[in-house]
Amino acid sequence: MAEKVIIIGSGPAGYTAAIYAARAEMQPLMISGREFGGQLMWTTDVENFPGFPEGIQGPELMETMKKQAERFGTRIVSENVTEVDFSSRPFTVKSDSQTFEAESVIIATGASARWLGVPGEDRLKAKGVSACATCDGFFFKEKEIAVVGGGDAAMEEAIFLTKFAKSVTVLVRGDALRASKIMGERATKNPKIRFMWNSQVAEVLGDQKISGLKVLNNKTNETTEMPIEGLFVAIGHEPNTSLFKGQIELDVKNYMIVKPGSTKTNIEGVFAAGDVADHLYRQAVTAAGTGCMAALDAERWLASKE
Repeated sequence: MAEKVIIIGSGPAGYTAAIYAARAEMQPLMISGREFGGQLMWTTDVENFPGFPEGIQGPELMETMKKQAERFGTRIVSENVTEVDFSSRPFTVKSDSQTFEAESVIIATGASARWLGVPGEDRLKAKGVSACATCDGFFFKEKEIAVVGGGDAAMEEAIFLTKFAKSVTVLVRGDALRASKIMGERATKNPKIRFMWNSQVAEVLGDQKISGLKVLNNKTNETTEMPIEGLFVAIGHEPNTSLFKGQIELDVKNYMIVKPGSTKTNIEGVFAAGDVADHLYRQAVTAAGTGCMAALDAERWLASKE
């Protein structure tokens, strides 16, 4: 028998969708992925999620959301989804070892930050290395930090970080910015921001926390060491949508397109929530909000079909 709703993914969007769907007696099945919890699993202190005045660790927040979803009856399969077929109803969703059918599907697979892939970066994530200034900038008051990137996202991060940091050094791979003229001007006019051109990170240094960078000048091939206390990688995000290409309508950046004011995709009965459809805000609380919307949209859609 087909499931009423299958939720693919398990970050704040997926768990919130599960809580609402379970409370509406839709008996949701979540296929969480082998690595549950999304980007918050890389985050230490979360201080901007409502309800936690003292802050909460990212993994702990995800664990509490998971418990809440299970408390209301969500069943969770800790496997990756390998294939979907939305061409006919019921929809087919295949995981590593099982095949499921569903009357409706909520996609909450999120987006992944693009990382540099250099030595030390992985080890020092959440120990001074971040991909979200809005999430983590507050922890770098009066510290010297670096931002990697030359586009609008990097300029936005750098400008935002000047609210907290003592100084912000922007490392740009080329000899000019890719950012729009207005964003580039705002950044270059900011007295706290300086630029290092033709520069790329060769290694992130530090033991328990970041202490500096090895920076390669790609024109001269010289390597220098640069002491910093924080590194923000701003070279873009990649929505986790490759599984759905050719079925769900995507924009030019491969984010899912939803109908304005809803979570409805181009396929009736398939809904998208969280960062998979949001290239603008990308916050845990906005992801949770659209997870709620997706569950309500799915519930109403199923009721209209009965």
